[in-house]
Amino acid sequence: MSEQRDILSLTLPELQSELTAMGEPKFRAAQIYRWLHRRKAQSFAEMLDIPSKLRTELDAQFCIKSLFVARKLASSLDDTVKYLYRLSDGQHVETVLMHYHNGWRLCISTQVGCKMGCAFCASTIAGYVRDLTPSEMLLQIDETERNAGVTISGLVLMGIGEPMDNFANVMQFLTLLSDPEGRGMSLRHVTVSTCGIVPRIRELADRKTGLTLAVSLHNPTDAGRSKVMPVNRRYPLSELMEACRYYFEKTGRRVTYEYAVMEGENDGEPDARALAKLLKGQGAHVNLIPVNSVRETSYHATRKAAQRFMQRLEALGVHATVRRTLGSDIEAACGQLRHEADRAISEEKR
Repeated sequence: MSEQRDILSLTLPELQSELTAMGEPKFRAAQIYRWLHRRKAQSFAEMLDIPSKLRTELDAQFCIKSLFVARKLASSLDDTVKYLYRLSDGQHVETVLMHYHNGWRLCISTQVGCKMGCAFCASTIAGYVRDLTPSEMLLQIDETERNAGVTISGLVLMGIGEPMDNFANVMQFLTLLSDPEGRGMSLRHVTVSTCGIVPRIRELADRKTGLTLAVSLHNPTDAGRSKVMPVNRRYPLSELMEACRYYFEKTGRRVTYEYAVMEGENDGEPDARALAKLLKGQGAHVNLIPVNSVRETSYHATRKAAQRFMQRLEALGVHATVRRTLGSDIEAACGQLRHEADRAISEEKR
């Protein structure tokens, strides 16, 4: 028996092609697509306006994937909620729900683990396992909305994994997300974060999707950045900044730069001067983040340290802000919940 295919990852034209091959009219595909992406059907049995014979055939050939809440942490300080989702194969990813003045924003994962090996990040400690499918990215939105009873108005691809390392699936996800026949979210409400995979930044620029690109810098020199971000050895800062300028020229969308402040590592006056020189002429915005403490690393920072660095940058003409701290009481380090869950499973197997 052949393996059931993931129907939620199919675009409408792809689903129409599948239904036509089954001898069904195209309008049936549109009906099924709306059930999946608008009504969030979790089984074919729910699709009552689809003939029962076709529902049986769909059930034999396709599956509708699902996620399960393995753990949920709600902040006592604000409305932030962190979810640890268990996937159908038993793997885990993290999703964070955040409340802003203009609505609810969700930070989703794009991979199980990460290959990038950034020295300060918990996501890389447990290692890379696999890419997420488009449906598994969509389901992080659907399941969070169901569980929290809210509507997501903005999205950040900044959870576990490197989106540009799962480029094809992420692009398919964005197509599904923005399809007016489905959820219909404008990609202007979406931010995609990358550690700096240059060819993919250029390819994304050529697609002119309208989304916001956030680039993780974390150090303004090649020597310093290569120390904490191995990707810099493959794509040094000169190539990365050229790609960022290309993105702006192609899309007209200003690139946001993420900078994890690490006390004693990248927050001194020489670092501020080097960063100002690197970003000169871009009208760039730098989002400063006090690095999350992870027990396996020695990197740390306070909000005051980030504010001091912000003042240094502003004195040099660089626009910078310190990211608003949300859910600081619920294990904010990205990847920490997954790492703990995997460690607990390993200990149980011993």
